[in-house]
Amino acid sequence: MTTDRPGRPDPPDRAARADRVRHADRLDQPRAFRRTLRSHYDPETFGKLSERIARFLGTARFLVYMTGFIVVWVLWNTLAPDTWRFDEYPFIFLTLMLSLQASYAAPLILLAQNRQDDRNRVQYEQDRMVAGRNQADTEYLTRELAGLRIALADVATRDFLHAELQRLVDDVRARPR
Repeated sequence: MTTDRPGRPDPPDRAARADRVRHADRLDQPRAFRRTLRSHYDPETFGKLSERIARFLGTARFLVYMTGFIVVWVLWNTLAPDTWRFDEYPFIFLTLMLSLQASYAAPLILLAQNRQDDRNRVQYEQDRMVAGRNQADTEYLTRELAGLRIALADVATRDFLHAELQRLVDDVRARPR
């Protein structure tokens, strides 16, 4: 135990608090698990779940299921005996259920869209980098081709050599013997 005052040790909670502060300042060690009132959730898992739900909400299967549910609800509450009905006039509980479904569907869809936007942003950045490299490679190859063309302008070609040899042969044949 350390002491601030001679002859008197620090209280144990003060030493523990100092140790916690020193541990919290270290970035090479994981944080100690603390109990909080907030529940912990994995954002990636929740995001994947929201994308699955949003994907399902955008299908014809969901529309068929929802239409069937509403039709059964309305028929039950209009044709069933009065004692069996659970949603009387004017279908207030059905309205509440649909409002709850919409209030949860909208944020889940927005979350899925935000995650898709983030993936698109990363993909666009990677595409931009690849396009930049391709452009640099193309410019390099263009310069190399231009250099080769300039260098080849000074090189004797097969046709040039053939024409020169043909001219020499003609000159030799034209000389008197």
